[in-house]
Amino acid sequence: MHFDDGCMPADYLRHIGRKRLIVVVGTACMLASVLLAVSLGAVSIPLPDVLSTLTGNAATRRWDAIIWNIRLPQALSALVAGAGLSVAGVVMQSVLRNPLGSPFTLGISHAAAFGAAVSVMLFDSGNMHSTGADAIVINNPYLTTGAAFVMSMVTTFVIIAISRIRRTSPEVMILAGVALSALFTAGTMFLQYFADDMQLAAMVFWTFGDTARADWAELAFMSTALVAGLVFFMANRWNYNAVDAGDETATGLGVRVQRVRMLGMLAASLVTAVIVAFLGIIGFVGLVCPHMMRRIVGDDHRFLLPASTVCGGLLLLLSDTVARLVLAPHVLPVSVLTAFMGAPAFLYLIIRGYRK
Repeated sequence: MHFDDGCMPADYLRHIGRKRLIVVVGTACMLASVLLAVSLGAVSIPLPDVLSTLTGNAATRRWDAIIWNIRLPQALSALVAGAGLSVAGVVMQSVLRNPLGSPFTLGISHAAAFGAAVSVMLFDSGNMHSTGADAIVINNPYLTTGAAFVMSMVTTFVIIAISRIRRTSPEVMILAGVALSALFTAGTMFLQYFADDMQLAAMVFWTFGDTARADWAELAFMSTALVAGLVFFMANRWNYNAVDAGDETATGLGVRVQRVRMLGMLAASLVTAVIVAFLGIIGFVGLVCPHMMRRIVGDDHRFLLPASTVCGGLLLLLSDTVARLVLAPHVLPVSVLTAFMGAPAFLYLIIRGYRK
């Protein structure tokens, strides 16, 4: 049931206003971080020059190549990837009623990576190079993403089947995700065993999540998947709220629980598959960001979905910026940094939760 703002109590309106303000402030911080990410690097670019170049008012074209061809696509790719993985984690945690659900912990990222590896290695959908900066170039993104999506769907259906088993605990589902992650990691290693030296080096580097490998074409593809997924998730925000209350309660409210669960997992897996197919495995973003935002804006998906989207984009963008600077002029893959930060942060969230 929906009410007009004029019918709502003043305290409730202030409560909702604070949540909206958090999303707005987060969005502003995210946009400011994009400018900061474009400015910082092995060669620092003054912020006024960045703004002038982006708005087309620059008197010279001194920074055009660096900004438009390198830094801006990488910054936007980090933003889109972080937002996509985070919102996918929110949906998975909701429809599975599993607080530890995420594309990484449930094995979906590893499955998508294996599918992409099969496409690259066996179907020749990528050109492989031995240079660290350009280890793999996807020349057939549709085939690569399709293969990643198919393998992620295998994991998705297994997780859904496990979730429907009576009395299945979150711990059992996480153990299943660990087992599936090990299975698909073994499959990737199997392909690597039969690869030549150049292919092996390229495949090992590809598994590192790296936003630098995406150009404008890949960015457009990931952005399309993110926007489509986010629109779908927001359209089902009330269904996710109902499912959080329990299957029986949701069914009593008229929600088709199994349909919502299946479509939610399919959409979240699609967003994950597209991102992983282009960027590699990036862990913990889809796990930590939803829990951070739950503590700030609560469990209402009207605000949790956009807040987690903003948090994921901001976190991965800042992490990617730090990864480019910490070993400059060498570039550290962002997945290494997110793992170092994500694991302790999530342990802290668990410990704090149990203390409460």
